Amino acid sequence: MHIARRRLLGALAGAAALGAVPGLPGAAAAAGPGLPGGPGGPSADSGGSGASGASSASASAGSSAFEDVVSAGDADAAGLPEAQDAAVGSAGAAAAALARLLPAHHRQVTFRTVPRKGGADAFRVSGREGALEVSGTTPAVQLTGFHWYLRHVAHAHFSWNGAQTAALPARLPGVRTPVVKAANVPHRFVLNDTNDGYTGPYNGWDYWQREIDVLALHGFNEVLVYAGADAVYHRTFREHGYGDAELRAWLPGPAHQPWWLLQNMEGYGGPLSAGLLERRTALARRIVGRLRELGMTPVFPGYYGTVPPGFARRNPGARTVPQGTWGGFRRPDWLDPRTAHFRRVAATFYRVQKELYGATSMYKMDLLHEGGKPGDVPVADAARAVEKALRAAHPRATWAILGWQENPRRAILDAVDRRRMLVLDGVPDHYPKVTDREDDWGGTPYAFGSIWNFGGHTAMGANTRDWARLYEDWRTKPGSALKGIALMPEAADNNPAALALFSDLAWTDGRIDLEDWFARWPRYRYGAADPHAVRAWDVLRRTAYGTTREDGWSEAADGLFGARPDLAVTHAAAWSPRQLRYDAAEFEAALPELLAVAPALRGSSAYRYDLLDVTRQTVSNRSRLLLPRIKEAYEAGDRSRLRDLTAQWLDWMALLEETVATDERHLLSRWTSAARAWGSTEAERDRLERDALTLLTTWGPRPSADAGKLHDYANREWSGLVGGLYRKRWTTYFKELDASLTARRKPKPVDWYALEEDWLRHRPALRTRPAGDLLKVARKVARKL
Repeated sequence: MHIARRRLLGALAGAAALGAVPGLPGAAAAAGPGLPGGPGGPSADSGGSGASGASSASASAGSSAFEDVVSAGDADAAGLPEAQDAAVGSAGAAAAALARLLPAHHRQVTFRTVPRKGGADAFRVSGREGALEVSGTTPAVQLTGFHWYLRHVAHAHFSWNGAQTAALPARLPGVRTPVVKAANVPHRFVLNDTNDGYTGPYNGWDYWQREIDVLALHGFNEVLVYAGADAVYHRTFREHGYGDAELRAWLPGPAHQPWWLLQNMEGYGGPLSAGLLERRTALARRIVGRLRELGMTPVFPGYYGTVPPGFARRNPGARTVPQGTWGGFRRPDWLDPRTAHFRRVAATFYRVQKELYGATSMYKMDLLHEGGKPGDVPVADAARAVEKALRAAHPRATWAILGWQENPRRAILDAVDRRRMLVLDGVPDHYPKVTDREDDWGGTPYAFGSIWNFGGHTAMGANTRDWARLYEDWRTKPGSALKGIALMPEAADNNPAALALFSDLAWTDGRIDLEDWFARWPRYRYGAADPHAVRAWDVLRRTAYGTTREDGWSEAADGLFGARPDLAVTHAAAWSPRQLRYDAAEFEAALPELLAVAPALRGSSAYRYDLLDVTRQTVSNRSRLLLPRIKEAYEAGDRSRLRDLTAQWLDWMALLEETVATDERHLLSRWTSAARAWGSTEAERDRLERDALTLLTTWGPRPSADAGKLHDYANREWSGLVGGLYRKRWTTYFKELDASLTARRKPKPVDWYALEEDWLRHRPALRTRPAGDLLKVARKVARKL
């Protein structure tokens, strides 16, 4: 254990033993003004609820021991920012969050904020039954501490997929021995660049408020915020020769904006109305405001050269480098960072961004991402100029950059101040060849990351064995540059066990024992110990969550029901695994065990989510069993067997649709209605709905869907997709196979893009409410196995 960390935990334990963190008087903390937004779009303001539970932003006289503790950590320049740069948070923020999360219990908890003074984030939970005291370096860390207590003492739990709190007694259990934890890394980054596309581009404030609470409960302190960046670019280039309407046409629809911010595309899904820009700006301000209240750092996009078409013509003397295409889309031009024009645009960008959302201490920029072309611009010179522009606006800021494919190029790292760069490593659990990041990146500080999900696929699984082994080994080796974790699935709100386990890496001493961790998980996930739940999760530990990077993948295989039909198809998304990464028959054993969980533990949204997920995955895996048999029957010319097997395929698809239709969050209509809620006119509502739907299906126009291979990149097993587009494709294909056998000819090719476009334009009405009984459906699936 690092010597400073040993001192920290020792001092915390001493403070706990001495009772050095007394509770403060129970003054009510006023919540902020009402914040707008429903789960799928903006709504009228509503009054904020008051928050009870005491909170103080400063230490009382009896807290000097704890203040010493939070000064004892390692705060070197490559790790934690200086105290004046670190987020602190607002008095009452943790109490207000708990009032939202546990309205029947929040008055039993007193929160207290202790200044960090350059040390590690830490929390302490103590107190008797019904009167708990939580101290921590920020309100978010206090919530992390409370959630640790909630899981390990009170056996309750929050997640982005379900929660379990109904089993809590009226009076929260006391703590015999104070719970004391310190983070083992300063950076705990969360969200992928693609999150605002694949998770929910049209989510409103209600969604974001809960998501931020959940991220704080799980210990994250740096949150990527792409919302509202469109307004920054719009206002910036109004000052550099462009009109309002042409800029709103240049901005992509919200579902596709992440890839525009990555300099991969422009314009598709637009234009954006002035009203939509204003509403998105208002939402972004609320997201950023809540993060700051909780002492979390909003991570903003920085400026590294994206310009609208024709910039050099409108700005004499400017020099731009064409970037070609990405996935069939035209990429925006890149403004040479060495030029005075770049410096002026960057200065405008950072000024406008600050006016809209304030400044922050971390900016994300992926220079020359996924095939970006430097032309004749030396990469090192470009990096120095990009950094110089950032420093001119924000001298002490950290440049965050994604570790992905060949990025960041070594020339970039060698040209900048590595002490103020953080590489968010997206592939340590993906490629076996990744073994020495200190050598790869010249000692640049980096965060150990995971992208266990691509495109928002609904598949279960993550390489948890790699996390448990690699993180601790790499963090504690001599000369380690590992300074954080980075949770970056391309879409959030899936695999809740992965969320909890990965976040625990930063708050756990030593290597996580996976067998023990998964044995404890169902106790607080469902509210009590249950042998069937333990056996179910042991199966999942060994299968979906027992994979490793040795096969060159970090994500689970997607299902074939969502693939464009072909007898030889092995994946729906072009860049997904070609085969299931665990034994399907072994995985199926989890379903009867979950169904056998005690009836008293089945009432929580956590249990219902898990039962649906395991049922859905079990059905999905059948596609990989059936398709080779269908292929064999067709190639043998056995029409009778082909009809029987294709009927079985469609029966399983119907059962999959029936499964996901039981849950609101698995309804396609939720996605489309969220998009429509942001529109002000019928035409705008239709445009936004199409923007949202194309992302899940064709992704873009024909060149992107077909030649660009982006179709079904974001496939997911949702009601309306499974029983709609996916079933239409496979029914069409099976009819053609049958006809070809009858006529003794080759099957006629199907124009899948045309079929998909037709469905997008003329699809039947979608189910708007859940239907069916999940427990009955799951039992039906179990009997059918």
